[in-house]
Order: sequence, then C-alpha cells, then structure tokens
Amino acid sequence: MSETTTLAAPAASTRPDIREIGIIMNGVSGRMGYRQHLVRSILAIREQGGIELSDGTKVTVKPLLVGRSEGKLAEIAAQHGIEDYTTDLDAALADPRWEIYADFLVTKARASALRKAIAAGKTIYTEKPTAESVEEALELANLAAAAGVKTGVVHDKLYLPGLLKLRRLIDSGFFGRILSVRGEFGYWVFEGDWQPAQRPSWNYRTEDGGGIIVDMFPHWNYILENLFGGVKSVYAQAAVHIADRWDEKGEHYDATAEDAAYGVFELDGGVIAQINSSWTTRVDRDELVEFHVDGTHGSAVVGLFGAKIQHRNATPKPVWNPDLADEHDYDADWAAVPTNEVFQNGFRQQWEEFLESYVLETPYEYDLLAGARGVLLAEAGLASSREGRKVELPTLSLG
Repeated sequence: MSETTTLAAPAASTRPDIREIGIIMNGVSGRMGYRQHLVRSILAIREQGGIELSDGTKVTVKPLLVGRSEGKLAEIAAQHGIEDYTTDLDAALADPRWEIYADFLVTKARASALRKAIAAGKTIYTEKPTAESVEEALELANLAAAAGVKTGVVHDKLYLPGLLKLRRLIDSGFFGRILSVRGEFGYWVFEGDWQPAQRPSWNYRTEDGGGIIVDMFPHWNYILENLFGGVKSVYAQAAVHIADRWDEKGEHYDATAEDAAYGVFELDGGVIAQINSSWTTRVDRDELVEFHVDGTHGSAVVGLFGAKIQHRNATPKPVWNPDLADEHDYDADWAAVPTNEVFQNGFRQQWEEFLESYVLETPYEYDLLAGARGVLLAEAGLASSREGRKVELPTLSLG
C-alpha cells in the first residue's frame, strides 16, 4: 500500500493584496475640504485603483463624509458615487471600519473634534491651524502622543512644483550660504458690495477665528523651517486696511481681523526672511506667491510652479545713477529652471506619503507638534503687532 504525502498549503499572506482604508472626512462641504482633499486627493486615489507603497503593498481608500448638513452631504455623495455619509461624528468615530480621521473644519471647531478622534484612537490627518492657541495645539500633540495616535498636519505648500525645485537648488548647494528670503503673497479680495468676495466672510472676523496671520503664518512656519531654518523670532505689523465688508448675504459687517500682515523672521543660521501677506493688494508678479532667495553663490525666484535662477557668474553689475534711465533688461539675466518631472497635486502627494507612513508604521515628521509650531508663530506674530516689538519663539516639545 503506497503512502500518500499531503503537502501543506502555503501560508496565507499577512497582508491582503489590496488593503482598503476607511477615512472619516469631516468638513468636505467647505472649499478646501471638498476641492483639494476629497476630489483631488482621496477620490483621485480611489479612481486610479489605489496606490502601491514602497514595500509592494497596495492600498485604496474609502471615504465617509461627515458634516452638519445631511442635504449637502447627500448631494456630494451622489455626485461622486460615495456610499457613506453622516451627520453623527460620534458614531463615525466609534465605528472600527474607519481608521483615519481627517479634519477640514473651520479653526474654531477643530480642537474639540480632534480631541474626540484622539479619544477614539483614530489616526489623525488635519488641516491647519490645529488650534486657536499654542497651549491648545500643544495639548493636542501631547494627548495624541500619550494615546499612541499617529498624526499628520497638512504641509501642502512644500509640495508645490516651484518649492520642490527650490528644495533641489538648496540640496545641490546652488546658493552657497543663504542670506535672505523675501516673500510676497496675496491678491485683492473684493469687499462684497459691488462684487461678491472670493473668500468667506468669517476670514475677516477675529471672533470667528479669522485673520491673515492665523491663516498664513502656519504656512510660513513650515516653509521656513523645512527649507531655510527654524524661526527664532518674529517682528510683525498687522493691519485692517478695509474695515467695511459685505457677507455672503450682501449684508454689511465690520471687519475685525487683519487683512494684511508684514513680517520679518530671524531664522537659525542667521538667515533673515521678510514675508508680506495681503488680501488687499493687486497682483504685479508672475504668481500669487513668490519667494526671492539670495545666497553668496546665486539667487532664485520661485512661485507656485515656476522657478528662475541667477548664478554669481551671470550676475550683472548695476551702477546707481538716478539721473539716467536704466535700460538694462534685468529679467533677461535670469534662467528658468526646467520642469524635468511631472508634479502631481501637492495635497494628494502628501496624502499618499501619509498613507504610506500609516500603513508601514514609519515616523512622520509633519505631526501635531509641527502644527503647534505653526500656531506658535501665528500667536507670536499677533503679539508682536499688538505690542510693537520683536517676539522670541520658545522651543516646543512634548511632555
């Protein structure tokens, strides 16, 4: 009688071929939450069938829309073929199908929602500012660390094509020693009387969490610290240039939050940065934001997409003479940095990196502590303007 040998079945893979990650998306009816995070990031990832991670794992995403208006959520869900939506955040956080909590709420509502998500043990990905005060932002970072919750904060501008080109220039040593950075950001936001404003009216009310410093200084903080050096001090002047505005219903209101801010930042390593932020300026530059970087060996001007450079060997030698018109074409002295790769949407790029870090359990540097540093700079900027002095920034740490 012959023996029959039974071969053991191969061990099942510890990971599925395609892992679906459920994401609670709170605040998708807002402009940023809808356009950048839902449509251009999460739905774009879903529609391409997911993403492949560096270890070969493939993941896809499944959104759960959360908001206050069931009607708006139902409309968005129907438009994009989304199965799940709810007005009950607590129920969503209690459901284990949803692994990540993503927050795109207005600033005033964010901290309380993040506390709930931390208590529920959800991984967190949030817009900035992460809170209304640095104390609250640091508290959230500590709560998440104590709960073992992974967190990510949107640093979208680091992923702009222009700033990615700038990063390459810095890493290559093109600038030599960087001396200074000058930034210009802004455009004219209509008052709302004879043309509707293109920003929500709450942006101009301090009591509703508005103001350009709260909106933009967290961006400037992560750009400066990741490209040029951590911010050591700030001197800022805020202004309410236009006090009379009209809201979405055409009703007049008094603007209580600044619509422009002019800041000087001292960075680690001696770099000085000056950044003007304004919703009351008419644009005369190639892009809505531009950074002019000067170094001992070269300079660059970069925007959202474009970047141009001038090396010291190609630098002209101007002579100041106010009695004669200067006919030199200074624009011609700059060379465009070529676009050698295809850059995808910056919000989506960061989402993909965060998802990879979440699945592979790797450290993620753009966390709630990084978000707290952004809130710190905004708070220091407001204090500087209010008190008319330079404000030194302390070092934030957990614990």
